[in-house]
Amino acid sequence: MHQVVVLAYDDVVPFDLSVPVEVFGRARLTDGGPAYEVRVCAVTDAVRAGAVSLRAPYDLSVLADADTIVVPGVADLDVAVPPAVLDALAGTPARLLSICTGAFVLAAAERLDGRRATTHWAAAAELARRHPAVTVDPGVLFVADGPVLTSAGAAAGLDLCLHVVRGDHGAAVAADTARSCVMPLERAGGQAQFIAYEPPTPAGHGLQPLLDWLTDNLHRPLTLADIAAHASMSTRSLSRRFRDQIGTTPVQWLNRQRIRRAQQLLERTDHPVERVGTLVGFTSPTAFRESFRQLVGVPPRAYRTAFPPEPRSALAPPRPRRS
Repeated sequence: MHQVVVLAYDDVVPFDLSVPVEVFGRARLTDGGPAYEVRVCAVTDAVRAGAVSLRAPYDLSVLADADTIVVPGVADLDVAVPPAVLDALAGTPARLLSICTGAFVLAAAERLDGRRATTHWAAAAELARRHPAVTVDPGVLFVADGPVLTSAGAAAGLDLCLHVVRGDHGAAVAADTARSCVMPLERAGGQAQFIAYEPPTPAGHGLQPLLDWLTDNLHRPLTLADIAAHASMSTRSLSRRFRDQIGTTPVQWLNRQRIRRAQQLLERTDHPVERVGTLVGFTSPTAFRESFRQLVGVPPRAYRTAFPPEPRSALAPPRPRRS
């Protein structure tokens, strides 16, 4: 039987640890038998996991027989990974999965070098900084690069595990597993983490006043020529300075800001989707839908379905009663 071994170590995220145990543990073949044998192992007898302490029934020796090893996320990225864990991961021929910041552990074991990987969007820039040999994709739910698979945060680990079940045993087993876990059918790995990721803008550069002006004028259908005129530069000089200081083009930067603002409006207002597109400077509903889908991974209507605005009564203060 296929053996799945889940690693536990100090400062592990309890949710990330439980996800593979639940998903793989609930998977059943068509004849009703278990699809996987799931084991949890640790370096020490007791493992600190947030507000709880855990005892794993196995030590690292079980990794030698593992077909799949799952590395859950770690809460503190500065906590040193035990050398025994890194050695075991570096030398194993098993398929490797990481959930959330577990990608940092795989990267420390040099198992992500030369590969594409993902992690929680808030930690993606740090993963790329610490491990430049890794191609970090911060905008997807999970990445499958050969025998090494990485997922984004929280629920994306569920998506990844279900994706693995489907690849191992087919869609019917995966669907039954999803129902058993009371999970929706899996989302595609390329679906975005519902955030228009943007690399941090360096502080203290000469373009900051222009960026502030652009942010205040997202509702206007600005062109590159409009932006250059406001900055008193040629379009070529403006593009070069943006590329040097921001790492992207003026129009790309502006488009990301528009989509971020659109996300906020979709979450916090009941404006029609077409109205939201107009409010953030898009001249046509088609252009808005295409840009939104490209950056977020789903169309604006699907995004609003996932993150519906609160009822107006919940957003507005109650009216005073007349005496």
